Amino acid sequence: MPYKFLEDVAIADVAFEATGKTLKELFESAALAITSTQVKDLKSVEHKVEKDIEVESDNIEMLLFNFLQELIFYKDAELLLFSKFDLEIFPENKKWKLKSKAYGEKLDMKKHELLVDVKAVSLHQFKVEETKEGWKANVIIDV
Repeated sequence: MPYKFLEDVAIADVAFEATGKTLKELFESAALAITSTQVKDLKSVEHKVEKDIEVESDNIEMLLFNFLQELIFYKDAELLLFSKFDLEIFPENKKWKLKSKAYGEKLDMKKHELLVDVKAVSLHQFKVEETKEGWKANVIIDV
């Protein structure tokens, strides 16, 4: 998987590092890490529902933050979990924009073995950076 959970970063929260050769891969990896934090088996989340998600920001870092927050919003507001993403990330009028189709299904206590409830993305130690291999993000999520 293109993300890994980090130990000893946050005691009461969950931290992960997401990577990707492109921004698109990075955002997808981080989104999958959010879902994997909540359900034991990511493959148990089928693609029954499609949701259009659009966010924008002045920079890439906050674009990722806003995108992950939207995923948490849909989990809370509509009980939706996502396991596949078609993403488009592009600059427009001095801003960064993301358009995504997120595929998933309603949370089902009988079907999905739940781990923790993700409440929010923390700005504490939140970082997105370009590396020799592509892109990397460090994320702490409140659970």
